[in-house]
This record gives sequence, structure tokens and C-alpha cells, in this order.
Amino acid sequence: MMIERELYLSKIRPFMDQDIIKVLTGIRRCGKSVMLELIKKELRKKGISESRIVSINFESRAVHYVKSLDAAYGYIRDVAQSQQEKIYLFLDEVQELEGWEKMVNSCMIDFSCDIYITGSNAKLLSGELATYLSGRYVEIRVYPFSFQEALLMFPEKSEQEVFRFYLQWGGMPFLYQFPIDENSAVQYLNDLYDSILLKDVIQRNKIRDTEQFKRILHYMIANIGNSFSASSITKYMKSEYRGISAETLYNYLDYCKSACLLHLVPRQDLKGKSLLQFQEKIYLIDHGIREAIYGNYMRDINRILENIVYVELLRRGYTVTVGKNQNKEVDFVAEKNGAKAYYQVTYLLASEETVAREFGAFQGIADNYSKYVLSLDEFDFSRDGYVHQNVREFLKENGK
Repeated sequence: MMIERELYLSKIRPFMDQDIIKVLTGIRRCGKSVMLELIKKELRKKGISESRIVSINFESRAVHYVKSLDAAYGYIRDVAQSQQEKIYLFLDEVQELEGWEKMVNSCMIDFSCDIYITGSNAKLLSGELATYLSGRYVEIRVYPFSFQEALLMFPEKSEQEVFRFYLQWGGMPFLYQFPIDENSAVQYLNDLYDSILLKDVIQRNKIRDTEQFKRILHYMIANIGNSFSASSITKYMKSEYRGISAETLYNYLDYCKSACLLHLVPRQDLKGKSLLQFQEKIYLIDHGIREAIYGNYMRDINRILENIVYVELLRRGYTVTVGKNQNKEVDFVAEKNGAKAYYQVTYLLASEETVAREFGAFQGIADNYSKYVLSLDEFDFSRDGYVHQNVREFLKENGK
């Protein structure tokens, strides 16, 4: 089953048939290749013939023209010259071809073509591409399934059943293609995790001490929702009888961010309006990977819910920071188009102490932007102008 991922198609359509490269980035297996198929489907509906659609998957080894710049360019040139009209060029996992930026630039100059590319690297648009194609590309970030999309994939199940599955296993699209048991879900997510580490981190960055790197990454994933501290990781590694320099540690983190696996979210001083150095919090692009590695998601349900809300805010196009409100912390400050909203996330408002803590985090913030407490409670606890909302209801919204 292939659902129409309208959130992304709506961002791509304005640029279709325009002289601008459409770049889809995101973690491996989050659905970028399917997005290319959905775009092709729309082109066919417009009457574009198959002969004008050129697709190259650079992870494939079934064809010779994925192996070098000259071979890939030559293949595209031959197709372009055989057509009397514009061609539509789809380049999947293009980062596998070294120097691909030059080839894409040449195609733009030499042929009448509409170009779509995907890559599993957040820095795909840095360096040479920015130099070659400045002002001639648009980036669309693709994420694993949202809860809304999970509901579309499981129309025969109740909302509660789908949410339990989503809460435990996350949103990687493969898990929603057919009925899957727990052992199979764990195996798939573990294999995916290993593939991301090997192809997108270890090999790409030529990491030598893979055992040290994996230990640190496991520590980071175990601590999603917590503040990142280089000293705490150094102490952890010492307890494991392994030393690590600060430079190596920050390099590892940068590699994982580039592979779209980890996010470090900065803190913002809500009174001073400045970003605070070295006080980021850690989040994972898909919480299901953590479940496959550690299991027992209910043990850390607060942090899992935080992770889900954080990625959902990114999916909706917000820039997200953690708010420091004097001696209190606001889980997320979400900003877009000059507006903002504040979010607190918790499992249940089970006591007056919890209610006071979660709603109290907003006290003293002197603006009129919306302030939300999200939990799994079914009853409405809204008070003092602050809105309480059920997490599922929040996730079902189309975005604000």
C-alpha cells in the first residue's frame, strides 16, 4: 500500500516544471524513494510519457551508469538527445556518486530537464552544491510516518490500536506495509540501525574505533530527552575503561546529525532571547529505533512522548528550541513565520504536583503566544489561559 504523502507533495508541487532542483533529504528508509514514485505518478497524470522520465538509483549495482560521473552523465545525455521535449530526472541516493554536484550542474546547463534528487545526508546541500547551484535548489525534509499517516496505513484498526503500535515501533514505513510481529519489528529496526551506522556514518567518515563509537551512540540514544553533557559522556566512557577526547566526541555527534539520526536541540533563554551554549537536549529521528535497541518503551514513556512531539513539530516546519524560563524549563519553543507556540509534554497529569509543574513552566513568559500542555489524559485540564490537549489529538492535526 502506498499512501499519498500530501504534506510533502504540497511542498513539491509549486516547484514542479520549474528551473529549480528539488532535493529530498532524510534518514535512510524514511520514504524518499516512494516520494519520487508519487511525483512520477503525478507527472503521468499530466500526460508525461515514460520515455521522458529518467530514474537512476545510485545504490544499485545492476547497471553500469551508476559507477562514475561520466557514465551517469552519458546515460542522461543519450536519453535527453533522444527526446524532443523536457525530460524528468530522478536521482535516488545521489550522495553515493562522488562528485555528483558537478554532474547535476552540467545537466541543468546542457539539457531541458526537471530534476529531483534524494539523499540520506543532512549536509547534502553544503559545500560544493551550494557553490554550484546557489539559489537553484529547494530542500524538502522527509521524515518517517506521522501518526496521521500511520492511521491511513492501518484503516482497519482502531485509533487506540494504531497509537499503541506507533508509540512502541515508531514510523518507519516498512513496518506498516503488512502485519508484523514483535520479533520481526525488532529485527528490521536493528538491521536498519546497523545499515545507517555502517553506510552513512562509519564508512562515510572513516571511523576506525567502531566499538568506541557504538558505545557512545548507545549512550546518547538511551538518554533522549536529557541534556547533552560532554563531561557525562567522558565519565561514562571512563567507567567503561575507554577514554575519548572532546574533539572526537563532537565529531561523532556531527556524523550522526549528518546521517539524520540524532538531533541536538539548543536551549533558548526566554528572558534574554539568546541561545545558550553547550546545553542542548538529545532527540532521535525515530523513537522506534530506540525501542528495538533497549525495549520496554513504557519505562521511559515521558521521554518517548517528548521525542514524538519534537519530530512532529519539525515535520510541521517549525524551528524548535528548548526554553529556559528562569529556573524552569519549557520542553519546546516552536517558531514559524514570525509566530511561536510553547509546549510541555508529559505522560499523565496524575497529581496536583504534576499539574502545577507542567502548567507552572509557562508562568512569567510575557507574551500572548499559545501555550500547550500535552499528555495522554482524556479529560481537559486547561487552566489560566493555558491549553491542555491529548497527545493523540495533537498528532492528528494538520499543523498550525
